[in-house]
Amino acid sequence: MTPAINAAKKAKIDIVVREYAHDPACASYGLEAAEKLGVDPERVFKTLVADLGGELVVAVIPVEAMLGLKHLAKAAGAKKAAMADKSLVERTTGYVLGGVSPLGQKKRLRTFVDASATAHATILVSGGRRGLDIEIAPADLARMTGGGFARLTQ
Repeated sequence: MTPAINAAKKAKIDIVVREYAHDPACASYGLEAAEKLGVDPERVFKTLVADLGGELVVAVIPVEAMLGLKHLAKAAGAKKAAMADKSLVERTTGYVLGGVSPLGQKKRLRTFVDASATAHATILVSGGRRGLDIEIAPADLARMTGGGFARLTQ
């Protein structure tokens, strides 16, 4: 059990926990998950943390996409966004990089989910550690995180 799974169960959200053997040599955690779980990469989303000039926010985007920092800043009502410092991300979320989940974070951060998620009945996000994903409906993810949908990718 991870804080992400516990949070979903506590909220009575239907999830499917999907586990696979993580290869530490793999360059892309998300693409590895898609391949090993046999899921279209368009349905596998990564969790990124950005800094809006003192406020950390979460962006949940498809693993094959690049985060558009200007899009995220616009969605968050900020002037600019930059990727957050890795050690700050780990301290704030309670998760290690490659295993950062949008659910069950140590400190709840404002969350934005790429609008492409709404094209799928379910998407996969990190379950809170490398090699563990959670399959969840996009609307349930948004409800659990208090997040909204916006165009976030370049």
